[in-house]
Amino acid sequence: MDKLKLLVIDDEPQIRRLLEHGLNSYGYSVVTTDNGEDGIVLAAQIEPAAIILDIQLRTAPDGVGVCKAIREWSAVPILILSVADAKAIKLAALDAGADDYITKPFDMAELEARIRAVLRRSIMRDTKTADAIIQVRDLVLDLVKRRVTLKGEEVHLTPTEYDLLRLLAAHPGRVVTNQMLLDAVWSQDKAPQPHYLRVYVNTLRKKLGERADSEFHYIITEPGIGYRFTDLP
Repeated sequence: MDKLKLLVIDDEPQIRRLLEHGLNSYGYSVVTTDNGEDGIVLAAQIEPAAIILDIQLRTAPDGVGVCKAIREWSAVPILILSVADAKAIKLAALDAGADDYITKPFDMAELEARIRAVLRRSIMRDTKTADAIIQVRDLVLDLVKRRVTLKGEEVHLTPTEYDLLRLLAAHPGRVVTNQMLLDAVWSQDKAPQPHYLRVYVNTLRKKLGERADSEFHYIITEPGIGYRFTDLP
């Protein structure tokens, strides 16, 4: 069986060596480059299964620029690596289309688990059934009929509530930032406010039968960043 190919874009030689050696030991084939311009070209040439990208490349384009450029033509999973843990930098990366964000120093086993997670979500996204049904436990979204049922009973949602739930459920396990949600769901508003999200998410949670003390949640809050829909079976 051919090895899954990963592309590493990082300008630190020691990090490139660490990732190449560590990920090779997990059975991946790793291609590396030290700059974003070559990384964009390689992404098109070798068609990697996933990309590991340093957000703070010293030469232009930086990681955000690379991510935006690749997202113009590819949905390949992108994992960001960075020494920066600032919320603003994380938001910029996620808004640019990154699938996950990991801070340095990192644990190789955790990184590999994150890679498997984004690959699994990518496969699920690419193999969605033609009738566009999303089902998680007792919750079913029929994207064609715009119908939501919970335990076989229809859940009555407003158009905005439905659009918000659909957007989150279509990207299970992936953090969708507050700004991404505001832009997508309230695209016609001139000045949408973040408090809209809190109100609508709280309403959605109630309609989906969630309580604060529930062990399982369909919608998970990423404080200060956004929300993600569960990827648990």
